[in-house]
Amino acid sequence: MINGQIEAGPNAVLALKREGYKFSDINLKDLSDTLTWPGFWKVVGKYGGIGMGEIYRSLSKAAFTRALQKLIPEITASDLVPGGAGVRAQACDRQGNLIDDFNYLEYPNIIHVRNAPSPAATACLSIGELITQKIISR
Repeated sequence: MINGQIEAGPNAVLALKREGYKFSDINLKDLSDTLTWPGFWKVVGKYGGIGMGEIYRSLSKAAFTRALQKLIPEITASDLVPGGAGVRAQACDRQGNLIDDFNYLEYPNIIHVRNAPSPAATACLSIGELITQKIISR
């Protein structure tokens, strides 16, 4: 970080709510939408083991510490403090393929950004400029 601190965290933990920042944040409609999407189960088939590892490391400070020690051997559990959480939406198609690019859906009066994978925050000004250009060109 610019202030000299280090941040690290789980990468691919399933959120049970569209804006769920904690494991206790659950929305049954959002969860149902996820569980009934055919592509979700295909993604689970491909990446479920990796996802379970991420969940385990996010719930176990000891496991998270061991994973970090592969990158920073001298780090200890006492060095770690909980940080903030974010939600990174990841779109997938019905075949279980991850959509790795920006995806827009346009209607006459609205433009939806349906997928903005990493580095979405870095690209947000460019995304805004693209949407502005699309609107102006109409």
